[in-house]
Amino acid sequence: MNTRFVETFVTLAELESFRATARVLHATPATISLRIKSLEDELRAELIDRSTTQFRLTPAGESLLGLARNVVDAARALREAAGQEVVVGGKLRLGVIETVVHSWLSHYVTHLNAKFPQLDVDLTVDSSAVLQQRLLAGELDLAIRVEGIDSTKIASSAIASYPVRWIAKRGLLSRRTAGLASRVLHRPILTFGRGTAPQVALQSIVLTLARQENVRPEQTRVTCSPSVAAIVQLVRDGYGVACIPSLFVTDELQTGEFVELPLKPVPPPIVVSVCKPTNATAMVNAAASAAHLACTAYCRTKRRDLVEAL
Repeated sequence: MNTRFVETFVTLAELESFRATARVLHATPATISLRIKSLEDELRAELIDRSTTQFRLTPAGESLLGLARNVVDAARALREAAGQEVVVGGKLRLGVIETVVHSWLSHYVTHLNAKFPQLDVDLTVDSSAVLQQRLLAGELDLAIRVEGIDSTKIASSAIASYPVRWIAKRGLLSRRTAGLASRVLHRPILTFGRGTAPQVALQSIVLTLARQENVRPEQTRVTCSPSVAAIVQLVRDGYGVACIPSLFVTDELQTGEFVELPLKPVPPPIVVSVCKPTNATAMVNAAASAAHLACTAYCRTKRRDLVEAL
């Protein structure tokens, strides 16, 4: 039995997507499909329910998944014992933006601890600009930030997209479309740190809306903060309107404390990327692949309009 096919089945069961599995395993969806079919032929059992467009394991697939995980773990341990697979261990200097902290960081760290028990994570949380500087200076092994890094020394890969929405405390503003832009422009508008891609995009939109509404640019107020928690608290206090991913305020939107304002346009989504040195070690490469896996698994649990894996 080809253990690579078993590993493919386990990964597919976790991600529930042929496309996402192909990306994580550096293959094509067609290759993933062929591996699963070959495993099914060998086991003489259907593992994937193909009668529905929604991904679902068959009863046989469900019952065999635990054993498949054991096979994958045993095969990895055997290769490590034989010296055929590098044991991932040591200290990983990981830098992430606060956006990741408020979404899938716990999933990622839990995955790293489970898969690489000999790996110690030294975590830094900072702005994208600072993470870029520290990665280029060799002070970080891996950075997860907004957008990639334009450098021949760094390899960047986009892994998630966070749609941005206009968010306000319920009752702060009428949600009527007529005159909404003017009402928003006369309130402080909250966004991320000055000079970041989200802030630059929002500033351009605010100026465009101001021209359309005959509001002088100096009358608009864009308040910047690198802290998601601070922005959310200011919205809760009724200070202003935030232009942030609704992912960060899912609970508040569900309870009705916050509302999405139907104001157009919205800034482009925030794209999160994994950045690592082009000459990264096996440890860093393994951690980067694990980030893809953890992020994709997290995105699968969220509504499509909140966050999408790339």
